[in-house]
Amino acid sequence: MSTLLLKRNFKDENFCIHCAENGWEAVELVRHHPEINLVLMDIKMPVMNGYEATRLIKHERPDLPVIAQSAFTSKEDRDKAREAGCDDFITKPISKSELLEKMQALMVW
Repeated sequence: MSTLLLKRNFKDENFCIHCAENGWEAVELVRHHPEINLVLMDIKMPVMNGYEATRLIKHERPDLPVIAQSAFTSKEDRDKAREAGCDDFITKPISKSELLEKMQALMVW
């Protein structure tokens, strides 16, 4: 889900959304914002891919839920995401209801 679409779809929800342009930025956002309580990680990103970014995030915050997002749907992609530490996986295009359901399953509200 593009950043613009994500923000538009969740504007009426009580969420604060931080967006990263690459995997390194995602890691830095998590490091500098301890209030972040869920990461929606795109697997294919420049500078550092989502697998490596997730490994680094989980090293620092092992209990922080990470949902991998990707247009790739193979079992191998899902397995690779799990091995990197992702707690769940969602395929693009992302359904708002499916994402909310996955978020609710992973988060303590």
